[in-house]
Amino acid sequence: MAGALLVLSIVVLLFVNGFINRSKPKIEGETTVGILENRVDIIRDDVGVPHIKAESDADLYRAQGYVQAQDRMFQMDLSRRQASGRLAEVVGEGAIDTDKFFRTFSLRNAAEKSWDEYSDEAKQVLEWHAEGINAYIREAKEEGTLSFEFSLLGYEPEEWTPTDSLAIGKYMAYDLGGNWSTLAIRHWVLNEFSENKARELFIEYPENAPSIIEANLKQPVKVAGDFKGAVIPPEFNGSNNWVLSGEKTESGKPLLADDPHLGLSTPSIWYQMHLESPEQNVSGVIFAGIPGIILGHNEHIAWGVTNVGPDVQDLYIETPNPKDSHQFLYEGKWEQAEVRDEPIKVKDGETEDFEVVVTRHGPVISGVLYEEENPGALFSMQWTALEPTLELQAVLDFNKASNWEEFETALEDFQAPAQNFVFASTDGTIAYKANGRIPIRKTGNGQLPVPGNSADYGWEGYVPFDELPRAINPESGFLATANNKVVDSSYKYHITNFWAQPYRYNRIAEVLEGKGNLTKEDMMALQMDQKNLYAAEFLGNMIAAVRSETDDFDELLEMLEQWDQIDSQEQAQPLIFHQWIRQLPITLLADEFPEDIFDMLPGKNHITDQMMRDAFAGREGAWVSEYGGVEKWLADSFAESIAETEEAFGNNYEDWSWGENHKLAFPHPLAGASPVFAHFLNPDPVPIGGSDITVQAAASDSSGNVNHGASWRFVADLSNLSSTYHIVGPGQSGHMKSPYFHNQVEDWIEGRYHETVLVGEVDGSSLILSPE
Repeated sequence: MAGALLVLSIVVLLFVNGFINRSKPKIEGETTVGILENRVDIIRDDVGVPHIKAESDADLYRAQGYVQAQDRMFQMDLSRRQASGRLAEVVGEGAIDTDKFFRTFSLRNAAEKSWDEYSDEAKQVLEWHAEGINAYIREAKEEGTLSFEFSLLGYEPEEWTPTDSLAIGKYMAYDLGGNWSTLAIRHWVLNEFSENKARELFIEYPENAPSIIEANLKQPVKVAGDFKGAVIPPEFNGSNNWVLSGEKTESGKPLLADDPHLGLSTPSIWYQMHLESPEQNVSGVIFAGIPGIILGHNEHIAWGVTNVGPDVQDLYIETPNPKDSHQFLYEGKWEQAEVRDEPIKVKDGETEDFEVVVTRHGPVISGVLYEEENPGALFSMQWTALEPTLELQAVLDFNKASNWEEFETALEDFQAPAQNFVFASTDGTIAYKANGRIPIRKTGNGQLPVPGNSADYGWEGYVPFDELPRAINPESGFLATANNKVVDSSYKYHITNFWAQPYRYNRIAEVLEGKGNLTKEDMMALQMDQKNLYAAEFLGNMIAAVRSETDDFDELLEMLEQWDQIDSQEQAQPLIFHQWIRQLPITLLADEFPEDIFDMLPGKNHITDQMMRDAFAGREGAWVSEYGGVEKWLADSFAESIAETEEAFGNNYEDWSWGENHKLAFPHPLAGASPVFAHFLNPDPVPIGGSDITVQAAASDSSGNVNHGASWRFVADLSNLSSTYHIVGPGQSGHMKSPYFHNQVEDWIEGRYHETVLVGEVDGSSLILSPE
């Protein structure tokens, strides 16, 4: 009997293995793609980057769509479904709340509006790209070679449309440009705490807008509750970028580096490609499902981005008509809202009726956050990305630009999300621009929800393009951003008060200011830098505060004093320090908040950082004083963090290491469904260094899973743009049997860059796409 079961198991494994292998992308030989006008050559290099060479842009974009679909069709389909609120159709009732959330946030609707505004040329590119994706879908259906994930979920992908690509772009605007939850939590804070305690929970208290504060107190909107469908992006979807003039480099030409920080998953959010036709020669990364190259270089220029993070979402306190839930008060009259019927189809279930209500300001979002009967007030949301925007048009123009003037002209169409662009060209120019739509408000500065019933509130346009923050060829010889504050008090427009902590930028500037004759290798080393300037600012005073309160932790505190303040995975001190920092707001604040509100409280460590600064300067605030003083707070939080660390890793602190609780996994979206899936689809977790505040960005969740960091690393030396240097973790392909599935995990950890050639011969697997 046992022998028969063994044979049966082997047969099943062989069948499954053969089935999965059938869907591996074809990367060698020749295949017919009937939509093409002429032959297209595709060479995948030794890390799986496709180099596509076509005789026209039409065939180039068709081939780009085809190749993206070969490697990433399942990811592309999930991306368009999530953005469009259509996941429940294929995964079942567990996705209903998420679908309602994204239907309400109206990304698909905004994509459809944007399509109408695109130029005929850009529409044509989107259509060519969709033709290529659909050629792959038809071929894979006919030959039974769709990626195995479709079989697991029991469905096949629909035809791709140009609006699908735009919807994915709108999702990225959501991921990079949201502050609605911050406004909702601040509204709750005002209604729950005294003014003194509320003031300390704001990054900057809005003293110049008493009418807005009064409106928030007068019309409380339900906030505390189960945020059932909310998909909250990481608080600081950050990034680093910098560019140096030739005066500071060994080559005498600019150096440019970029590493956008986003979620780390299998497959990567980015797809690296090289596109060549008689009209362009461009290389870099793009989101699978979108044409062109969004970040990278051509033969003349290179560019990269970080997130500006401006306040581009406003909440309005709307008063519904008790007799008609689709009417809202405005200027003393009941005004009819737009109502969109958005039925949610559910796999193996009944279609669920759903409607999206849109006031003059934007969609009413309260209903997808929590349930409340007969509310006295609701939140609607105004957001720059819900208007028609033309990012893809800008991308296509970037790809063909040859100097700063052409590139900056293209930037006018890059409207949401707002991004810090750094730029370099072979003529020696370096430049920076904080680009995108940044609202100008009639009243207030985006710190709190505002009354929806009055014309005194709202937007009166955007910061003029020519007045956005900008710099060209500065005397310092470099430009850098790391989501830090990019303007000073003299700048006349409001961008945000919620900048990232300055430590990554300060470390980048420290290195770039102090050296000359820098090389591309220096840029790679800086992207992997683990110096912790957060500890440099606070640790001495923190240790002194604990010592003044207790003698219990002398050996641990001595260890921290001896630390070189490098977040290396081998050392115990980064583990102790980061556990302590994470505990500070929990100890001081958590007991006075509902759990869901505390989880969403914006900038927890920004808040406690400022409380520490004030306390160390002799200005203890209300929260710290009520707790019993800064010494008691820091000693209690240290004791609590050490107790948790001992429970997890044992009592012998000499055996502790940061890497024990700081591991990289690159999880696959299906891995959570089964330990078997996790085994085959996720790489093994690996201890790593860095943290959320080092230049080598590696942010982790409370369980120590590193889930956010440099989704792509890029270095370009403008003295030789025929070659640039990249890391795309975990790899290029979304197929588990591909050699390019997880082949860059170790590269990501160790900082081993691969060279990508723009000009010259490329070695690798060759696939010819032939027309009929």
